[in-house]
Amino acid sequence: MNNDLIKRDLATVWHPCTQMHDHELFPPIPIRRGDGVWLEDVNGKRYLDAISSWWVNLFGHANPRINAAIKTQLDRLEHVILAGFTHEPVITLSERLVAVAPRGLSRCFYAAEGSSAIEIALKMSFHYWQNVGEQRTRYINLSNSYHGETLGALSVGDVALYKQTYQPLLLQPITVRSPDCYYRESGESWEQYSLRAFEHMERALQHHARETCAVIVEPLVQCAGSMRMYHPRYLELLRAACDKYRVHLIADEIAVGFGRTGTLFACEQAHITPDILCLGKGLTGGYLPLSVCITTDKIYQAFYAEYGAQRAFLHSHSYTGNPLACAAALATLDIFRDDDVIARNRELAEQMRRATASLQDYPHVAEVRQTGMILAVEMAQNKKTRTPFPPEKRRGRVAYLHALGRGALLRPLGDVIYFMPPYVITSEEIDLLTDIARTSIDAASDLNA
Repeated sequence: MNNDLIKRDLATVWHPCTQMHDHELFPPIPIRRGDGVWLEDVNGKRYLDAISSWWVNLFGHANPRINAAIKTQLDRLEHVILAGFTHEPVITLSERLVAVAPRGLSRCFYAAEGSSAIEIALKMSFHYWQNVGEQRTRYINLSNSYHGETLGALSVGDVALYKQTYQPLLLQPITVRSPDCYYRESGESWEQYSLRAFEHMERALQHHARETCAVIVEPLVQCAGSMRMYHPRYLELLRAACDKYRVHLIADEIAVGFGRTGTLFACEQAHITPDILCLGKGLTGGYLPLSVCITTDKIYQAFYAEYGAQRAFLHSHSYTGNPLACAAALATLDIFRDDDVIARNRELAEQMRRATASLQDYPHVAEVRQTGMILAVEMAQNKKTRTPFPPEKRRGRVAYLHALGRGALLRPLGDVIYFMPPYVITSEEIDLLTDIARTSIDAASDLNA
């Protein structure tokens, strides 16, 4: 490893989601290049990027088509303010997003990263109700949910690891039991459990609708919440209930959008349209920060007024609609359009299912679950009761370090090992990844490790 780079890094860089003291024993790995699903460090060792570099990289590192689009745009326009000005890439991207989004979504508001999109959605919903003469200040969220780490996004999340420290600064949502199917009863299907869980949401809306701006959910998969999954029927019921009680539905598809769940957008599997759809991460194929809230004309029109009126949505980001990021996003959409990506993803998902099926028999594997191109293996101290390992005996770190040693980037969530690879992964690479995961689980299951 290049010790000089590591020394310079540790002298100046504060890494995210990291206890920096750990790097005294496990220094960061300097990466010099990427190619497809592979990352290569400065010494030439390769790592299979099983988590798409935090779920952003859809079509491989150094994808030639996305590279070319950014290079072409770079020679034309790198950035311009989007207030009072516009440019062709953002116009075309907006047209194409509206064309593929769930029916009825027609207006695009851009930011940089996913947390900012959530902030926009929360403010937009609140401001809408204010503009139509209703004072609402609450949001309904799901237990175990995650929507980002800025203060508004943290407020409507429910993962204590991220939220607990900042609790005094946060809004107080109405938190409803998640439809996450991990703790369903023996013999109970995902659909049955999700239907039963919806009773909690129904009661919350009955009691709190008049003070609630919106319900916010991650459709089908609560990603940072240990990749917990639920049935699309829950979303159908939720859409109907939000209509019944006149509450907005915000769908956070920042992680699950763009083909991850088996359809372009997870909401498609429930045949619903949210009032606000939040997208990010894979929007640019993992190249540049760009996120977007796509909303309805009804919400848009509530802000439309004479110049200077307080109805205007006064929210801005310096790099809103950045042309380079828009060019990357357009190239990403081109690949979806030209390469029948969704059909191939279904084949890859089936390959992942077959390759990992035997892991369910491991003594400390409580569940192997999958939604499209997201597959999770949850380890537990007691397989039958699904009792988790105590915090001081968490196994995920052991699995992570073992996988790195064998050449795979598997960054667990607690005791959950998951596959969320780029869509260019091959069957052979899936088999290799499964073999590495298997030996990592073996290492982690040794309670003396």
